[in-house]
Amino acid sequence: MAKFELKLPKMGESVAEATITSWLKEVGDTIEADEAVLEIATDKVDSEVPSEVEGVLVERLFEVDDVVQVGQTIAVIEIDGEGSATPAAPKQEEVKAPVAEVAAHEVAKTVEVAKEIAAPVISNETRFYSPLVKNIAKKEGIGQAELDAIPGTGKEGRVTKNDMLAYLENRGSAPAPVAEAPKVESKPAAPKAAPAPKAAPIVSSGGDEIIEMTRMGKLIAKHMVDSVQTSAHVQSFIEADVTNIWNWRKKVKGEFLKREGENLTFTPIFMEAVAKALKDYPMMNISVQGDTIIKKKNINLGMAAALPDGNLIVPVIKNADQLNLIGMTKQVNDLAGRARANKLNPDDIQGGTYTVTNVGTFGSIMGTPIINQPQVGILALGAIRKVPAVIETPEGDFIGIRYKMYMSHSYDHRVVNGALGGQFVKAVKDYLEAWDPNREI
Repeated sequence: MAKFELKLPKMGESVAEATITSWLKEVGDTIEADEAVLEIATDKVDSEVPSEVEGVLVERLFEVDDVVQVGQTIAVIEIDGEGSATPAAPKQEEVKAPVAEVAAHEVAKTVEVAKEIAAPVISNETRFYSPLVKNIAKKEGIGQAELDAIPGTGKEGRVTKNDMLAYLENRGSAPAPVAEAPKVESKPAAPKAAPAPKAAPIVSSGGDEIIEMTRMGKLIAKHMVDSVQTSAHVQSFIEADVTNIWNWRKKVKGEFLKREGENLTFTPIFMEAVAKALKDYPMMNISVQGDTIIKKKNINLGMAAALPDGNLIVPVIKNADQLNLIGMTKQVNDLAGRARANKLNPDDIQGGTYTVTNVGTFGSIMGTPIINQPQVGILALGAIRKVPAVIETPEGDFIGIRYKMYMSHSYDHRVVNGALGGQFVKAVKDYLEAWDPNREI
């Protein structure tokens, strides 16, 4: 029987590792080709890892909450056939002398560097620490003695990621269990700055329900707080008359579905207008890095979409300015469908340069969205309403029924002034109101 090594696949240019969230197969289970073996999570998206072969799972090399690097073997599957299904490592004698010398030099250098840093925390005969727990300990400066004293709620008393997060929330309220440092003579220390005020604890009564935030919810919360602390948010609002679009879509959507096999919603029409406006105002298609501005070559539109658990995710339409309405519709429907089914890939949500969110889906007439970092702008589309409006004609003004909507443009006032922010959203309005009611599909 041959053995196949299941490796963590590449999940995007900026994704180097993932955390195992659950195993879908036990050792001894039969696995079909393309069947999911485990679930993983990155800081971008959750996904499954399927098997490339058919066989029997004979070994799992990592546990839940372990962090795995891209390309690492995470499981071994036994398949029909002889030998190994993965390339064998080169024999020792095949390594040439110069390569060996370089390797020895690098090892020696690594050892010297290791001597200069604090010893890392390790597992022992009574406590096992996953790579994720060790990474958190290293990042937060938690030493071996302090880590050993943290209560574990996992299997056989293991310390889990949640145990670490709970401990870090209360860290500092009690002295850490570490060895006392030797006393040294020193000058009196300067007065310490007052610590930042902490939020007062919320007291719950017996009938309250305590709900643990999901991993995705925690990531979104942190992303939103970081954005508000990074960008100087400012908003511009404008109203657009979309009567021509409303009537045109009503007239052609049946034929569009029959010919293209796609539902024609308002979203791709709005996305087309936003892409055109970004071409007109390329300084809205930028990012800020320190004291420099990065002007993006491509127009990649983020499209906020709802997940089954109520959270939002932002899949990206790449090179949106190069798509016609049919292409835009296919992209919008594909990404929205896979978002609802939790089938997005990490690449699907990377590289966005500007974001659009449709708050009108939930009945809101306008909103003030938070910028999706590292972008500098986000446009909220309000609900389309049928309203009485003044209509100007060569024969005079009169009152008529029109379809209108508000658009709210949030932008980073560090680099986008009010003139640019207002001109951009006005350009979107102009493109929508100039819609040809006789346009061919």
